[in-house]
Amino acid sequence: MNKVRIKEIFESIQGEGPYVGYKQLFVRFCNCNLKCRYCDTEFSSDKDFTEYAPCGLADKINSYNYVHSVSLTGGEPLLASEFLKDCLPRINKKIYLETNATLADKFLEVKPFINIVSADIKLESATGIKDSYKFHDKFFENCRGVETFAKIVFNSKITEDEINSCCRLGKKYNIELILQPEMIGDRMSVTSEFISRILDKFLEEYENVRLIPQVHKFLDVR
Repeated sequence: MNKVRIKEIFESIQGEGPYVGYKQLFVRFCNCNLKCRYCDTEFSSDKDFTEYAPCGLADKINSYNYVHSVSLTGGEPLLASEFLKDCLPRINKKIYLETNATLADKFLEVKPFINIVSADIKLESATGIKDSYKFHDKFFENCRGVETFAKIVFNSKITEDEINSCCRLGKKYNIELILQPEMIGDRMSVTSEFISRILDKFLEEYENVRLIPQVHKFLDVR
């Protein structure tokens, strides 16, 4: 049977990106195809998970009220694209996909059911992941027609080449870029002065850029 392992389901506010402050239902999928240096999320499928069939997860999600949308997060939800094709049509809420933007073909399988895409652009200086741009380029191409924005986690090691590459992607696909300082616990890893300089460097190349830190960490909510 088509089943998936879910790490947790919980209500909270969205703490990242242009939808910050909206109440969402978070559905955290197990497993990821990447291993970013800064990741502090527990999504392992080794223990403490619940297994769902498509109708069971849809029924669980539909039982919640007063949420703006359902955030599919992880891990990487698109690893479960076959499951999502069965599950998402049964859900009566907006679907907000949080993804590392590297699985372009799997996104096409579920694209008709996605309302909002929150996609990462992975900087090698912050994540340790090389050559991510070729995967992001194909992913954003496949996102055409769906509301999409990109989050960029950065630290003090961000380079001029990375800034230029991100801006080229933003221009090519006309997507908003959200700069997100890397956090250490509930504190930013870089100074306010450094953040301001990086924002200006982005804006020199592309006007559709905003700086939004992880608000939920300042508020001490999940």
